[in-house]
Amino acid sequence: MFGRGRKKNQAVIDGLPEGRPARSSADATTILAVANQKGGVGKTTTAINLATALAAVKRNVLLIDLDPQGNASTGMGIDRAARRRSIYDVLCGSATLADAAVTTEIPGLDLVPSTVDLSGADLELVGEDRRSYRLQQAVRDDRMTGHYDYVLIDCPPSLSLLTVNALVAAHRVIVPLQCEFFALEGLSLLLHTIEQVRKGFNPGLEIDGIVLTMYDRRNRLSDQVADDVREHLGDTVYTTVIPRNVRVSEAPSHGKPALLYDHRCVGSQAYMKLAAELLNRNRPSPAPSTRAA
Repeated sequence: MFGRGRKKNQAVIDGLPEGRPARSSADATTILAVANQKGGVGKTTTAINLATALAAVKRNVLLIDLDPQGNASTGMGIDRAARRRSIYDVLCGSATLADAAVTTEIPGLDLVPSTVDLSGADLELVGEDRRSYRLQQAVRDDRMTGHYDYVLIDCPPSLSLLTVNALVAAHRVIVPLQCEFFALEGLSLLLHTIEQVRKGFNPGLEIDGIVLTMYDRRNRLSDQVADDVREHLGDTVYTTVIPRNVRVSEAPSHGKPALLYDHRCVGSQAYMKLAAELLNRNRPSPAPSTRAA
């Protein structure tokens, strides 16, 4: 699946829905914002590995690095010298997503990288017309529709104009939530922001799910946080839980998603299960029967 060692990497696709579905021009790309204003919750790790798992089951995926730190770009092995055009150029109108997208080591997965220029985008766009719609205009361009099955947007760890752009562009939001007490404090603020964007800019925006990350089975607090979140938010929380895992933490330093660095580790296996759950949640409902009663 990923070039050399196809047999070795077969575990990447075990248990996931297989086959690239036939698409028509009427099909819409599913746009997912991966967002949490709190840093260090596994947001970029989730975006990278979820995108990789979706590509592993033959979905065409575009990952957009909307964080000025550029961690998703680095974690996908895209050298800074290779980032000739970036999401900054797209937001400023000097490039399209197709212009800025680069191929990755993973078949079916492209990336729009980030550069340090993006750190000034909030100030540069503040006086522009329709500044909150810049990313939506780019990602919902007719030339993009039908080319990608999924677009994942890795948002910055803040509720900035960049994050608002991502929420306005997206159909759904995935919220990584660290299994620690302080992570809960910012969740209500993020949910409020999502509701405000829904009311003011993007009435179709929905929460696809909250994914519990950095779960430590040795820590009772992890269980308490997980139980509290599930009690209050019910089915909004994904069944899949992402555990703390050294191999997942090591992978970015090698410029690889964890699924390439060590597909057998528990963290990689968890992200494959998360991809399967996401695909099942977004599976079209069967058409109603026309058979006479």
